[in-house]
Amino acid sequence: MSTGDADPVADTAAQRARAADAAAQQAQAADAAARVIRTERSRILATLIRVTGDVDLAEDATQDAAVRALQAWPRDGVPDNPRGWLLVVARRRAVDVIRRESRRVGKEAEAVALLDPAPDSPKAVRDDLLRLVFTCCHPALSLDAQVALALRTLGGLTTAEVARALVVPEVTMTKRLTRAKQKITRAGIPYRIPAAEELPGRLAGVAATVYLIFNEGYAAGAGDDLIRVGLADEGLRLARLLVELMPDEPTVLGLLALVLLQDSRRSARVGVDCRPLLLAEQDRSRWDRAAIGAGVELVGRGLRRTPDHPDRYVVQAAIAACHALAPSYDRTPWDAVISWYDVLLTVHDTPVVRLNRAAAVAERDGPAAGLALVDTVVGLAGYPWFHATRGELLYRLGRADEAATAYRAALALDLNGPQAARLRDRLAEC
Repeated sequence: MSTGDADPVADTAAQRARAADAAAQQAQAADAAARVIRTERSRILATLIRVTGDVDLAEDATQDAAVRALQAWPRDGVPDNPRGWLLVVARRRAVDVIRRESRRVGKEAEAVALLDPAPDSPKAVRDDLLRLVFTCCHPALSLDAQVALALRTLGGLTTAEVARALVVPEVTMTKRLTRAKQKITRAGIPYRIPAAEELPGRLAGVAATVYLIFNEGYAAGAGDDLIRVGLADEGLRLARLLVELMPDEPTVLGLLALVLLQDSRRSARVGVDCRPLLLAEQDRSRWDRAAIGAGVELVGRGLRRTPDHPDRYVVQAAIAACHALAPSYDRTPWDAVISWYDVLLTVHDTPVVRLNRAAAVAERDGPAAGLALVDTVVGLAGYPWFHATRGELLYRLGRADEAATAYRAALALDLNGPQAARLRDRLAEC
């Protein structure tokens, strides 16, 4: 072969390399598009719900726009104004549906209004999202329905993803979401931001819903995993969204602080054997210091806004900050932790808070002092960590038979797989 001849093997390899590079670039573009869509989806949906007054129509139009974006953006690039692009496409889809439904008399003017390309102001977008938040978390809906709607509409999860996240069959979740939307319509639940006098009570419900989403991811109530990462991430994302929408509200500042401080330990919470690691066992060098710093800063902001009337989430975040800032477990400032629990009891006196305070007392004053307090707590017979805490304190006191009974009581209740395995290990040691 002369030096001027082409090398077919080299040409083929070069073509494969170029094809591989092109595929990689397209995959990166698709990932970038998906991230943008996930960020903007709830804002598009909130605006369309306001304009159309129809949750299902707004969801369908938003989903259609997302599908079109995932087809076009990896090929053409993400537009300079992705939200504007998505909103225009979603509005056009809504217009098509409205015009096609001839039975919706008088909707032609609405269709024309939807075609208005005028951009929404940042305040309008913010208010649309707030309306959606408070509609999803309306007290007329059950807590299960609030959580499901928040994940579906604010989180952008599909119905199947919501069902998996909450560990229920998809058909059950479909019915739950349908009933929730129907109740919003039938009960005339207003799509609005609560009045000033309503806000404290309504905001507590919103925060509880978001924290429940995060907590179910942080420590799953059932299943084979200790941490359900997707659910924990959604709770964190929704907490950030609330602070973005209400940056001066102590409740949302405390909620995000609490979530950040707890989540900062994520990578250190599971051992090599997949067993959960307690605080005393965790490698603190693996904690996320950036998240801890952000959480502590938020605690400070929350405390400055509540000098006379403590907020339960800010106080819980202050307790988490005591743990996060301790250089080691044996240097945890238990006096400060117990003092913060005393403050928390003034605004949120529940059996679980009393149990947690008793556990802190046990670390400071010994297992006998802690057990004495645990045994005064009532109303937690169905809570596995009440029995597990008793078991641990009884074990430390050398009362192995009683500890074993307590561990068995905990194992008879709902736990995820790794938590149950950890308790079975402790039971075997009794």
